[in-house]
Amino acid sequence: MTTTQQKPSVEPPPGKNRPHPPLTWRQRLGRLDVKLSPYLYIAPFWIVFALVGLFPIIYTAVIAFQDWDLVRNTGEFTGWDNFAYVVQDREFWLSLRNTFSIFLLSSVPQVIVATIIAAMLDKNIRAKTFWRMGVLLPYVVAPVAVALIFSNMFGDRYGLVNSVLNDIGLSSIAWHVDVIPSHIAIATMVNFRWTGYNALILLAAMQAIPRDLYEAAAIDGAGTFRRFFSVTLPQIRPTMIFVIITSTIGGLQIFDEPRMYDTNGQGGSNHQWETITLYLYKTGWGEFNFGRAAAIAWILFLIIVAIGMLNFAVTQRLIATDSVARKTKKSRTASKAKHIKKEVGK
Repeated sequence: MTTTQQKPSVEPPPGKNRPHPPLTWRQRLGRLDVKLSPYLYIAPFWIVFALVGLFPIIYTAVIAFQDWDLVRNTGEFTGWDNFAYVVQDREFWLSLRNTFSIFLLSSVPQVIVATIIAAMLDKNIRAKTFWRMGVLLPYVVAPVAVALIFSNMFGDRYGLVNSVLNDIGLSSIAWHVDVIPSHIAIATMVNFRWTGYNALILLAAMQAIPRDLYEAAAIDGAGTFRRFFSVTLPQIRPTMIFVIITSTIGGLQIFDEPRMYDTNGQGGSNHQWETITLYLYKTGWGEFNFGRAAAIAWILFLIIVAIGMLNFAVTQRLIATDSVARKTKKSRTASKAKHIKKEVGK
């Protein structure tokens, strides 16, 4: 007679094969909160962006292909006729020329002067808060007030600038007649408002630079300008890219200053300082041709996107070139040090 031995039951070790107890309601809610909370935190931004940003862009694209009637809120599909008319219009190319001219006269000096001001405020000077608030004060002033004040300063007959020029023996400048002087005057308004704002952004980036880098550079014998170009500028390059891109977008969308530069706000008798946004405003609310105005807005949008991508590509290329140059310099320094050690060992 054979007897069968019963094997003792062995519980499975804790691991993947062991069944987990069912989750409670609170545990399920906690897991759901961990998964959804990041999306809920950013949801308000995307909701507002969809309402005031994405929807107007899409709606403007629809209107751009129609002969839109604002009263009936309907339109007749016209295809690419609005875009073809804008591209063939001489006034559009004049406004595009004026926009790029004012943009270059404002953005380039603005970034340079803002960087210099930020470097000065980064020093150990007295009354730092006072000077920082003073730099930001022009940004707080309303754009309309700035435009009215500067338009009177650059008056052709009784302006302050021409009076000073006459006092020192120079002839008056036709600020409201000639093309380049009018662009310089409008660019001066833009620089007055935005230079201090950009300076504070760059100052915040400069203050985040470790002071040890400056001390090490000073020990190596680097002077003030050498430390600025070798330490400060490379460290604030991402912030500099941000400032350049935002100033580019703002410079191409300039409206308040040319609109308030004279009494009629039409961009000059011969379109001397009429920008694209002013041309868009005249087409939409002057001629009530909102389909054509939407086409102008989309052309401006594509121009801004193209220039922004070009700026980003150029700055990224500069960063890559600078990083490669630094790695090459480090490798050369290391090889030189090894060679010196070998010579000393011999």
